[in-house]
Amino acid sequence: MSEAISINQQAVDGIVEEALATIASAHDLATLKGLRARIVGDQSAIASLNAKLRDLPGDQKASAGAIIGKARGELNAAYAARESELFAVEERAKLAAEAVDVTAAASPARIGARHPLSLLMDQISDIFVGMGWEIAEGPEIENEWFNFDALNFDADHPARAMQDTFFVEPADAHLVLRTHTSPVQVRSMLDRELPVYVLCPGRVFRTDELDATHTPVFHQVEGLAVDKGLTMADLKGTLEHFARVMFGPEARIRLRPSFFPFTEPSAELDVWHPGAKGGARWVEWGGCGMVNPNVLRAAGIDPEVYSGFAFGMGIERTLMFRNDVKDMHDMVEADIRFSEQFGVTL
Repeated sequence: MSEAISINQQAVDGIVEEALATIASAHDLATLKGLRARIVGDQSAIASLNAKLRDLPGDQKASAGAIIGKARGELNAAYAARESELFAVEERAKLAAEAVDVTAAASPARIGARHPLSLLMDQISDIFVGMGWEIAEGPEIENEWFNFDALNFDADHPARAMQDTFFVEPADAHLVLRTHTSPVQVRSMLDRELPVYVLCPGRVFRTDELDATHTPVFHQVEGLAVDKGLTMADLKGTLEHFARVMFGPEARIRLRPSFFPFTEPSAELDVWHPGAKGGARWVEWGGCGMVNPNVLRAAGIDPEVYSGFAFGMGIERTLMFRNDVKDMHDMVEADIRFSEQFGVTL
């Protein structure tokens, strides 16, 4: 014989009281939503009691159903009210956390800094513009004729080898990543009216490994003057003025005999750096010399009428001994802390 089923107001009130206590015990939305199935869902006590309606005698179903329906409505309303209450509490907490005190002093923002190599190139350019020179630029992917032949490099010169130069495929295009900014000098002699006084700053490329003192991509600044009657004295005077503006009034230079295919005579340029860390000293700075007559002829200039001088130095090297930078990695790793040491200049 089956067990008798009884659904009355007292039993339903007990279920409702327990469910309301469960709703009240939830102190955040996540907990309340986790309890939903036990309060008003299919796993709740009121749902189980509702499922037993089908087992009641026909004359009891209507009254029992009304009691259960009223209870379910009460629980759904209580759940919704608690859900709205907890949502409002969490929204207020979120807004409080995001509140901005408009009376507080602004937090300092790091605005960044220009790279010291860019600053140094601009400073050097300003020096020569102040002397009446012009700034000249040219392509970084350069024709081999401009990069080597026009500068008096022999066909078997070691600088043309793959060990020193990045060649651009296909090989019969005769294109290279320029190994110096000297091609800009050749282009200037071809494109400009004489006399020519140009400074050629820019990025150059050689097949060096990146280490403390070398990088495959670096910067040079080269100068070229072509005019009537120029001599080594003009070259020396220009470089002395340049050195004193860069390193202080006590700086001076010396020229040591050397060889470069594009100058004759040629010299290594040393600078007496009075502000060097560890004491004033001579530092090798770059190369220079009188423009080789073959270079003038390649640009269509008569070396019997015009003469010229040229010089060049590395920007990275200049920054290293001018500002006591020890490692080339600092210049290429884009760490803002390195740039900020040189001042925030926009």
